[in-house]
Amino acid sequence: MTFSKSLYTKGIQCPKALWLKKYKPSVLTPLDESAQAIFDTGNIVGDFACQLFPNGKEIPYSKNYGEMIATTKQWLDDGMENIYEATFNFFGILVMVDILTIYDGEVSIYEVKSSTEVKDIYLHDVSIQYYVLKNLGFKIKSANVIHINNEYIRGDDLDINQLFKIVDVTNEVISMQSNIPNILKEFETYLEDRENEPNIDIGKHCNSPYECDAKNYCWKVQRQIPDYSIFNIFNLGSKKQIELYSRGIINIDDVSHDFDMTSIQAQAVENYKSKITYIDIENIKSFLQNLTYPIYHLDFETYQQAIPLYKGLKPFEQIPFQYSLHIEYEDGRLEHKEYLAQDSVDSRYELALRLCEDIPKDVTVLAYNMSFEKGVIKRLATLFEEFSEHLLSINENMQDLMVPFQKKWYVTPHMNGSYSIKYVLPALVPEFEKAYRELDGVQNGSQAMNAFARLAFLEEDEKQKLKNSLLEYCKLDTLAMVKILEKLKGI
Repeated sequence: MTFSKSLYTKGIQCPKALWLKKYKPSVLTPLDESAQAIFDTGNIVGDFACQLFPNGKEIPYSKNYGEMIATTKQWLDDGMENIYEATFNFFGILVMVDILTIYDGEVSIYEVKSSTEVKDIYLHDVSIQYYVLKNLGFKIKSANVIHINNEYIRGDDLDINQLFKIVDVTNEVISMQSNIPNILKEFETYLEDRENEPNIDIGKHCNSPYECDAKNYCWKVQRQIPDYSIFNIFNLGSKKQIELYSRGIINIDDVSHDFDMTSIQAQAVENYKSKITYIDIENIKSFLQNLTYPIYHLDFETYQQAIPLYKGLKPFEQIPFQYSLHIEYEDGRLEHKEYLAQDSVDSRYELALRLCEDIPKDVTVLAYNMSFEKGVIKRLATLFEEFSEHLLSINENMQDLMVPFQKKWYVTPHMNGSYSIKYVLPALVPEFEKAYRELDGVQNGSQAMNAFARLAFLEEDEKQKLKNSLLEYCKLDTLAMVKILEKLKGI
C-alpha cells in the first residue's frame, strides 16, 4: 500500500481522517475556492523557493511514481547537485522532497511552506522524509523548513534571499525518528480493517492544525451538531467546549448557569436561552449623536500576495483593490461611489487618489469593524506622502458601526452571541441574507478576493461579468451598513 507524506500528516492529525481518505473519500468535503487558492499559493511559493538553489532540475510529475523514482535515481547517479521533487519509496512509504541538495556524498532536505513560521505539523512532514531517506541508506547532512519571511519589504526588485527564511530542524527531526515505526504500526492497524471506521470522537484535532475535510461528516452527518451549538459560544476555548461536549452537552439551552464562563459568554448564553432581545437605548442614542451628516459608509475589499509583486509590500499584506462608498445625507438621500482596480497592475496610488477625491477630510466615515479599514488607509498614508495628511484625517474621523453590537447594547437571539456582521445583518435586516444569496458569482469577501485574482486570466466578456459581480457585492456591503444604521435610528 502506497503511503504518502500527506497521508502521514493527515494521520498525525487524526487517524480516522486517514482511514476515510483511503476507504470512504466520498464523505470528505471537496476543496472549495479558498482552499484551492491556498493550495495554488503553495505551488507558487515552492517554485520561487527553488531559486534559492539554482541550476537544479524538477522531476517531471507522473501518476506512475515508479518513473519519478527511476528519474531521481538516474539524476543522483549523474551527479546532479539540486533536485526538485526528488521522489523515493521505502516499503510503500512514498515521499517527494521539495528540494534535495547533494554535496560531497551528503544530502540535505528542504521542505517549502507558504506559511510565515515553522509549525509542529511541518516537523512531522520533514521527519517522514528523513525516515525514508535514512532507511534507503542516504547520509543526511541536514533537514530544513523554508518559509516566508513576513518582515521582508520588497524594494524595486525581489530579493529572494530576504523573502525566505531557512530554518534548520535537523535535531527536532532526529528526535522524532524513534517513534515513527510505532506511528506507522498504529496507522497500519487502523487501515487493516477496511469495513469499520476508527472510533475517534470529535475534538480539538478537527480544526488543528487545519480544518479537517472530514469535519462536516463527523460533526453534521454522524453527530448532528447544530449550526449554532456550544462550539459557537463567543471565544469559549476548545478546552471548555470539549468539557461541555464530554458531559453530553451540545445545545446551548443545556449549558448550566453555573458553568465557568466569562461574563460576556454567560450573557450571550443567557440571551440565547431567554430568546429575548436586549436594547440599551441610552448608549445607542449616545452613539448616534456622535455621527454627523453626511455619513460616508465605507468598505474595502483586499487581496494578498505571498510573493510581493510591487514595491513597498510585505508578504501577505492586505492590498486594497476595491471600495464602496454610500454617502447618506440627513434627508435620507443616498449617493453611491465606487472604485475597482484594474487587474495585474499596482493600483494602490490610484485607489488612494480616488479615496481622497471621494471622501472629504472632515466628515464622519462609518465602517463595520473599522480596525480593518483603518489599517488599509494607514498603509496607504505611509506609502504615499502626498495623500498622507488627507488619509490620516479620514482615519481620525472614522467611527465603528460594530460598537453597539460589540458592547452588547443591541442583542437578539438570532445574533447567536456574535457581533460579526455575518450574524448582525440577518438578525436586523433579514431580507439582506436573501440579497447576498442572489448575487451572481461573488457572495462573500473570500470569493471577492479569489475573483479579483482570476480576472487576469479571463477573456474580456467573462472579465466584465466578474467585475460587475465584484461591484454589486461591494455595493451591497455598504448598503447593508446603511440599513443597520437605519434600524438603530428607529429604536
